Amino acid sequence: MKIRHYLLLICCISFLRISAQQNLGNRQNQVVSPVIEGHNVRINVKAPYAREVLVKGDWLPQGKSAALTKGTDGIWHYRSDSIPSDLYTYQLVVDGVTMIDPANVYVLRDVGQQFSIFYIDGRKAEHYKVQAVPHGTVAYPWYSSPTLHSMRRMAVYTPPGYEDSKAAYPVLYLLHGMGGDETAWLTLGRAAQIIDNLIADKKVKPMIVVMPNGNATKKAAPGFSSDNLEAIHFESPHLMDGTFEAAFTDIQSYIEKHYRTINDKQHRAIAGLSMGGFHSLYISANNPATFDYVGLFSPAILPRTTDGGDIYGDLNAKLVALQDSGVRSYWMGIGRDDFLYKEVTDFRKRLDSLHFKYTYYESDRWHMWSNWRDYLTVFAQLLFK
Repeated sequence: MKIRHYLLLICCISFLRISAQQNLGNRQNQVVSPVIEGHNVRINVKAPYAREVLVKGDWLPQGKSAALTKGTDGIWHYRSDSIPSDLYTYQLVVDGVTMIDPANVYVLRDVGQQFSIFYIDGRKAEHYKVQAVPHGTVAYPWYSSPTLHSMRRMAVYTPPGYEDSKAAYPVLYLLHGMGGDETAWLTLGRAAQIIDNLIADKKVKPMIVVMPNGNATKKAAPGFSSDNLEAIHFESPHLMDGTFEAAFTDIQSYIEKHYRTINDKQHRAIAGLSMGGFHSLYISANNPATFDYVGLFSPAILPRTTDGGDIYGDLNAKLVALQDSGVRSYWMGIGRDDFLYKEVTDFRKRLDSLHFKYTYYESDRWHMWSNWRDYLTVFAQLLFK
């Protein structure tokens, strides 16, 4: 009987040791991918029965893919040309099926798709990496929005040392694009790493960065609200119809009540990409005494609806009032191949006709995170000086 109990004990201990890590079945040697070789990347995929393997990456021309070559061992290979320093995203297409790189555990979600990522070292990538510097803290508070009649989630970055100090800080409100949510600037945009590294380099003043959810009918990012695991869609109701702009004061009120902020226009900034740039344009125009710094990153300019009420009306007069308020920096950036390039060009002509002072930053390529991370890095260094 004692022997049986002893054997049972040994089996239980063995089972617990085996169960200590769930994913023990994946121990076999893996194909290594991606492999970074200076300014080149190699991608390797084991797919012995596949007929075709392609890679879609944002270092390639827009909308283009590149073919991998199959080796005799069933492993497909790709090697890029020289590409500049940056954070890059990519997907594989195996016999028509789009997927992430199975050998790369580093993955980001953009709207409803996942992308594998890698860095090419150099100046740009250094801004986006976690460096050996003091780090800020990211929290995801829920706030009450009386305007939208709901509890909503936002992301808030506080700078290194915030918890141990009594100081008050300036605030940057940083808005995402269509299809994004309160996590987009932190994951794809690397906002926390950018601000951490710029503070450490003494290129920006310590600041609070507020990243709300700009979808008026969505309370939180997918999987973080009572909607749970709902399907993810690029568009949701009440996008760019004035609803979010009208509710923005609920966000500002929460931040100024719950965080140590300097509550004057000289210490507030607002910026956003694409739809978030559109929101930033109209929020600042309708509140000329609120922000001294406005950043429009590849912004949409024209309202997509006639239901925006007073939010979108009399824009020229509102821009004049904004300039008369003494706005310190009105900054725009866009890529030459961006589909919103003409809208931005026409908006610049409007500003010129009003003798409105602004800074224009034109980059290569199209509507993409590579540009928006760069714009944030540049714009942040202009703030609160």
